[in-house]
Amino acid sequence: MKVYAVSDLHLSGMADKPMDVFGKEWEGHFEKITADWERKVSDEDVVLIGGDTSWGMKLREGLYDVNRLAPLKGHKIFIRGNHDYWWNGITRVRAGAADDSFRFLQNDCVKIGKYVVAGSRGWSCPGSTDFTEHDMALYLREGERFRLAFREAEKVTEPGDVLIALIHYPPFGIKKEDTAFTGLFEEYGVKKVVFGHLHGSGYFPLKTEKNGIEYFLTSCDKTKFTLTEID
Repeated sequence: MKVYAVSDLHLSGMADKPMDVFGKEWEGHFEKITADWERKVSDEDVVLIGGDTSWGMKLREGLYDVNRLAPLKGHKIFIRGNHDYWWNGITRVRAGAADDSFRFLQNDCVKIGKYVVAGSRGWSCPGSTDFTEHDMALYLREGERFRLAFREAEKVTEPGDVLIALIHYPPFGIKKEDTAFTGLFEEYGVKKVVFGHLHGSGYFPLKTEKNGIEYFLTSCDKTKFTLTEID
């Protein structure tokens, strides 16, 4: 069993928002991702999908894009991104999934084999240029959501298991400063962290190590529209 990850697919099957307006590299980006997926992933593998899956505004629009992944192999684990406005009510989201290989995380975790995956959206961290008092409340709230998820993970984790955190926003800045998120990851024994959200040509390392934890940036344009092998 292998674990892969990809983030920020920004699909628009029912929304008029093609990604190639952001550059030629986005032309046919879903086909590039699925071709790489088909080369790499087997039925028993896990694929982590780190938010911003769909531009859809309504539940049916978002689920249309999510369900386009149903024919692809592997267990698919999703979290919500800041643009996933369609993700409204976890019960309805889970009920609309077209495939039993889908798992949607919200204040909880899922265990597949030796891997325990806990996740939440996260938020901008203090030190960001546009961070405000309003952001602080959301930042602290997301920290508490991660704590709830890790407490659920503790209930199912056994010796030898690998705890992975799935978060949409980067959990620190380019200087790898300590944040509420990194503190929680270290407190609960996370081994690997997957995040996305970042786009464009600005530099941010695809893999970072901090206090014994490996961090992976998996925004699809950053990884040239390929899946990243996590473990």
